[in-house]
Amino acid sequence: MTDPVSVFRALHHRRTPGDPLVLPGPWDAASARALEEAGFPALAVPSAGVAASLGHEDGRTPAGEMFAAVARIVHAVSVPVSADIEAGYGLTPEELVDRLLEAGVVGCNLEDSVDGVLVDPVRQADRLARFRAAAGGRLFLNARVDVHVREVPAGTDRAAATLERALRYAAAGADCVYPIAAPPEELPGLAAAVPVPLNAFGTPDPADVRRLGGLGAGRVTFGPALQQRAVAAAREAAVRLR
Repeated sequence: MTDPVSVFRALHHRRTPGDPLVLPGPWDAASARALEEAGFPALAVPSAGVAASLGHEDGRTPAGEMFAAVARIVHAVSVPVSADIEAGYGLTPEELVDRLLEAGVVGCNLEDSVDGVLVDPVRQADRLARFRAAAGGRLFLNARVDVHVREVPAGTDRAAATLERALRYAAAGADCVYPIAAPPEELPGLAAAVPVPLNAFGTPDPADVRRLGGLGAGRVTFGPALQQRAVAAAREAAVRLR
């Protein structure tokens, strides 16, 4: 198996409990090389980490700058790279597929909220289905579910809403679902009900990774945590120099 997308897809399956796929998040070429040298078989670029490295607020990076940054990361390493492309920058699913393939990634995260507001799940499922059709198996689609990080109507059962969206997105062709910030107690039920791997949001701590894997996560990502730690380390070193 030499096709990078097939390799990346295979990494998500047949995981043993407590041993999820860990995808650390590089924010530039240098950090990507360091993570590859550390032995990680694949990487997942966080949009927030890239935004910070380019001087933008999270969610405010122009599409051209984001895709250019992702392409630099891809070209710096030999392992498969997936990218967080937020809500898709207003591009059509077909345009997104073209831009991602041009950047050289094997997959992406795609959020179901725009400007902080949840998109109707039926509409989002249709968007994911169009993306999957345009990709034709050439990209791994990780569908993010934002119910736990966005405002919802009073009385909404967030756990039920998250499960509904996850099932819809899997049925639309998502390869993985990402219920970001879902409480740990919800993960076993989601993992049992959803027929594709579950991406959990964690911290770069081996004990936390094992815990999330034991709860049903097949994949764990950290968002911009590593970039934030790198900045903190640089700040600490600078303070000592003063």
